Amino acid sequence: MLVPPSATGLLLCVVMLNVRILGITMGYHRYFSHRAFRTSRAFQFILALWASSSAQKGVLWWAGHHRNHHRNSDRPEDLHSPSRRGLLFSHLGWIMAKRYERTPIEAIKDMARFPELRWLDRHYYLATVLLAVACFLVGGWTGLVWGYLVSTVLLWHATFTINSLSHVFGRRRYPTTDTSRNNFWLALLTLGEGWHNNHHYFCSSAKNGFFWWEIDPTYYVIWLLEKLGVVWDVKRPPQHVLDAGKQALPSS
Repeated sequence: MLVPPSATGLLLCVVMLNVRILGITMGYHRYFSHRAFRTSRAFQFILALWASSSAQKGVLWWAGHHRNHHRNSDRPEDLHSPSRRGLLFSHLGWIMAKRYERTPIEAIKDMARFPELRWLDRHYYLATVLLAVACFLVGGWTGLVWGYLVSTVLLWHATFTINSLSHVFGRRRYPTTDTSRNNFWLALLTLGEGWHNNHHYFCSSAKNGFFWWEIDPTYYVIWLLEKLGVVWDVKRPPQHVLDAGKQALPSS
């Protein structure tokens, strides 16, 4: 191994992995894609910048394509459906495909009206470059390789398991028209995104773990930010959604 791990490098890796997973799940996904809560324009930009450090392209690109995924889930137009495009393409190939390079502005007009978000969408790489520099300054080459590069690779695979594995492995509580599944292990890995069948049944909820035993760290952070007044109008699953879930098979 050219750059062996150190305590600093491994610590940076764990911290950068989880901080950026949270940026994706709370920012790109639950806020920008699904408008699951409201916040100030300043914190909105912070969320976009934070999630941009994940190296998963720009905020409008990510959220626009994700909205299209929900609109066409597991149909021919779905950009990362395992049943339509295969497990490998749905996991990793879609984000590299030339056919999806364009930001689908028509799907994200509500967010594209903010000039700072359009600017950040074009220059999304700035946040991840700055993070790489910061990791190098903190831990040298070990910090760069383990704190940034290794954590970024792990981050990509963690995020993309939801596009691929959570449409293949797990249980279905709700009879959605797609193949989404709930998976406890993926929920642990992705800070709550593994409750994917719940999410596809009621995608505007800030809370993916509908029941108390469904661990959802992203929602816990949103709840805390709500108590602090940073976010508000947090959407949660209504009673009829919970009742429908209670009548179905338990999820794991």
